[in-house]
Amino acid sequence: MTTNYDVSYVRLFLRKASTWHRVKKLGYYNDIADMDTAVIELQTSRSSPSGNEYTFADSSKGNITTLEDASALLLLDELKTVAKEAKVQGKNKTELLHAFRRTSKRQSGLGFLKRSDTNESITSVESESDSGASTPQSRDAYYLDKIMAETGLCIRLSSEVRMLFDRVHHVFYRSTEWTEKSLTTIILARISRWTFPKYLVSRSTNIFASRDILIEFETAIRTQFRVDNILEFNGTPTKDTMHTVLEIFDEIYPRWRVLLKEEQLKEDTVYAGEGAYLRRFNPAWVYTRIVHKSAFVLGRFKQHLREHTILTELLDQKLFHTSRRGDWYQRRALLEEHYMYALKPNEGRSEEVQKRHWKRISLQTCETGLEDPLTHLIYHYDLQKRVMKLEKALRIPKRIQHDFSHVRLAKPVERTFYGTQIITENSTSTKTVWVDPALPTSTCSVESMCLSKYRSLGWKGYHCESSLIRTLFAALFHDVLFTYVPNVFQTEYQTCPLDLHTDTFYPCRLSEVNMLLNDIANGKAREIVEAFYNKHEVTRTCVVGFDWSFDKMDILTIVDCWSTEGLSAVMKVLAQEYANRGGGVPDLFLWMEFDPVTFQAVGADESSIDDKEIQRRKDIISRGQKGEIMFSEVKSVNDRLSDTQRMWIDVLTGAGIRVELCHAYNIMKRTTK
Repeated sequence: MTTNYDVSYVRLFLRKASTWHRVKKLGYYNDIADMDTAVIELQTSRSSPSGNEYTFADSSKGNITTLEDASALLLLDELKTVAKEAKVQGKNKTELLHAFRRTSKRQSGLGFLKRSDTNESITSVESESDSGASTPQSRDAYYLDKIMAETGLCIRLSSEVRMLFDRVHHVFYRSTEWTEKSLTTIILARISRWTFPKYLVSRSTNIFASRDILIEFETAIRTQFRVDNILEFNGTPTKDTMHTVLEIFDEIYPRWRVLLKEEQLKEDTVYAGEGAYLRRFNPAWVYTRIVHKSAFVLGRFKQHLREHTILTELLDQKLFHTSRRGDWYQRRALLEEHYMYALKPNEGRSEEVQKRHWKRISLQTCETGLEDPLTHLIYHYDLQKRVMKLEKALRIPKRIQHDFSHVRLAKPVERTFYGTQIITENSTSTKTVWVDPALPTSTCSVESMCLSKYRSLGWKGYHCESSLIRTLFAALFHDVLFTYVPNVFQTEYQTCPLDLHTDTFYPCRLSEVNMLLNDIANGKAREIVEAFYNKHEVTRTCVVGFDWSFDKMDILTIVDCWSTEGLSAVMKVLAQEYANRGGGVPDLFLWMEFDPVTFQAVGADESSIDDKEIQRRKDIISRGQKGEIMFSEVKSVNDRLSDTQRMWIDVLTGAGIRVELCHAYNIMKRTTK
């Protein structure tokens, strides 16, 4: 029997395919009595030739059996009501759910039941109390019944149907990751909520060599999603959850090694260097990322010998996740310097000689990392520091020590702002809270506090880190990004070419990139950005990195204030290493537009500026700029610059852009409960 499902159902389920929906709130039924009929319609199944049955939708009856699943159905107000009865507290839905589930598991009695409950419940409680059977299961069952009575009947797509949609997504839309919202992009594009750039699609037919490889890739990205949830998206991982990661690692490790050999053979005999884009669809790409994460977990468990072995295997292959090679060199060198002397056979050497032996190996690892062309520049600073430290410890003669003075990173100008910090008792947050200088009755982050201080000095700005320069890159490089290159546009729903986050993007478009950089250096940036807005502003086209929330006039003013050579230099860095330049950009992006007559900041009272500053601004205007750009990295008392931040400060300073290191100190602490 075949059922013609209403299109509105399909759209609803595709929008949130993996979640339950309350039938009584869908708007298709006027009477609660029709709910069972609705579910029967949605569950109508047809037999396959083999006799198996498939259902289009699941009903909550019989499928929601745990308190965790049921509590996730509650709206915030409903959850607050149940939580109040259970005497648990939380600031938001996540905290309430966590506290509610934790309390239910450890509650020792049934004191939460009230006389206002049904006679059946009271009778049940009395019988349980008499028999001493106050179990966690009975408490969970009470809450489960209470929640399901509140939510009513719910429906969702069956797991088989969701799996089918996911598989279609991977095959036809070439998705390289899995999330519970993996179909969102396609749906929003189809209903014209999202618009993608126009480009020539060059679709490869051999993405997956077989159905088995497709299924393995699908399983791999689901496993990667699970690992990411454990290590990154659910707070600090526990010992048990990290053991789960190691169990996953042990399962995939043998298969990963087999796939590495197979892919290397293909690279040597078939691809000849042209398989980089398609390699992202190989299960080994996903497994390599999981192995990388697992090496971190091995380090947490002090399994340094095994961690060293895994890092060596990661470095021995040059096909997958090469952008992480610098990180692997750093970690392996650290293990060799501090731990390996005690974990490897000493071959008759004394302990002191054994330590020196492994320090020399660590030094060699650092040197290899610096010489490796696949090691990105952001890792050089840390490797150089370790080289100098090891050479000093090994007492290598000064004349043959490495000299990195020619690549010494530039230092920013330092500035200090004073404000009032709010200290909250018993707070576990690492973020500091400050009084907003522009609105003393409000609180803000330390970055926003400093931004207010800068505004009082005549600067305009955003606390945006890398998002503004990525927005400029997207606007300026739009035509280059979507220039035809074989294999890099596999579907019509891409915001960038597949090779943007690889080392091949720049060399494959060397001519186009250099021509554009010359145009920017010759003062055509505003013209290019205006053309981008004129073409895409109405549809708000989805282009990688572009943030439509920035004000158009602010963007155009920034381009006018930025020196043409400096803007060209920064855009070149992004073109060469887009994937590795996401972090480390200073917190605040600031600009100041000058009045061409008075040379004061537009919109600010600067009657006290001295002659030297006026002359400096005259020089800036004489170069064709309408103002000045500045970046500021905000640090509290105990914060230090990271290596990626040092690298960006060096890049910006080298491009002639003003950079400040802003220290925030409090003049008065205000304590709240």
